[in-house]
Amino acid sequence: MAENKTDATRSAFAAWLSQELVRRGYDVTGLRSGGRSRFAADSGISPSTVGRLLRGEAVTDTRVLGTLAAALNKPLAEILVRTGVITDEQLYDVQHPTTDTTRKISPEEAADDLGITDPHKRALFLNMTRTLQEQSDNGEGEARAE
Repeated sequence: MAENKTDATRSAFAAWLSQELVRRGYDVTGLRSGGRSRFAADSGISPSTVGRLLRGEAVTDTRVLGTLAAALNKPLAEILVRTGVITDEQLYDVQHPTTDTTRKISPEEAADDLGITDPHKRALFLNMTRTLQEQSDNGEGEARAE
């Protein structure tokens, strides 16, 4: 089923791209119409790649898609979604990152995340972090307003 969705996405993209190019004055209705090669020359995308895009074949090279986006004056994100490289949901997640502030990590996890592997530095980091956590839990070390 995922294959059918992928095929449908590629076909929809090919149809959209064809309409975009025709709208911009490139006649891509036939192999010998000249529009494909003219767009390839104008955009800097190889004629064979333009042909693959218009046939709905998979082109996922982000450099090519970035060149296509620039040639069409469209955001790269739109092209990535239209070609099925990323989904609308993935794009939203990238554009709207969330941080789970309710999740607490242990000092060991923090040291791992920070790449602290030297045993002495790691022990110092863990001890300091635990001390600061204990002070915070006890209300010690908090700034006091005068």
